Amino acid sequence: MKIGGFQKFSMLDYPGQLAAIVFTQGCNFRCPYCHNPQLVDPSRYTRPLRNSRVFNFLRKRAGKLGAVVFSGGEPTCQPDLVEAVRLLRSLGYLIKIDTNGSLPDVIKTLAENKLVDYWAMDLKAPPDLYQVLTRTKIPLDNILQSMDILRSSGRNFEFRTTFFEMLFDWSDIARIQSLLKPGDKYILQECRYTGTLEDVRNATAKSLDLETAPFLHLQDNPACQSLLSWGNQNQVKISIRSL
Repeated sequence: MKIGGFQKFSMLDYPGQLAAIVFTQGCNFRCPYCHNPQLVDPSRYTRPLRNSRVFNFLRKRAGKLGAVVFSGGEPTCQPDLVEAVRLLRSLGYLIKIDTNGSLPDVIKTLAENKLVDYWAMDLKAPPDLYQVLTRTKIPLDNILQSMDILRSSGRNFEFRTTFFEMLFDWSDIARIQSLLKPGDKYILQECRYTGTLEDVRNATAKSLDLETAPFLHLQDNPACQSLLSWGNQNQVKISIRSL
């Protein structure tokens, strides 16, 4: 496994658990606002961490840490992800996977074998903008398959979208709503405009006032309140994640 980063302790990334985070190196998407460019752009890669160093730490902390989160990059691109998850589960860890949902076969293998306890899957864009934002030819059907696998997995899951102001407006968010079903949990999160894969801050500043633009206060936007109301009416649990 190519591990590009490792965070020993987090109280934020697995609900109710003290967790460690394994950041895998490599991704099949190229979202311009990605805030982990060193895990996505091969020209920015650092030398991967030794797997033995990471997993030996996790062996020693078993019983003290409650969970391990695989993030990235895109963890499902790692050919030995299933093996790594099996090892950590044998040590008693809960497992969370952050994924873009592009590889449903991998997600299906993990889900059918009950290897993941919590899923967080990105919904990058409304259907017609998916390939524009991700700069890939990955079919939307892959995303829809992954969503259905998570729904039927019997485990906790959430979908989330980053409100990328350069490309999205609220009508786009409304079209993402069409992908959601009763029982889903959906998080709309504000976009970070620094330290990104591309220089989206300067590009955005040409057309937006970064000090007053709506993405700084999503929860105060009337359209956002309408989204929350829609969620209540349709049994979709929606929350806003601020910077």
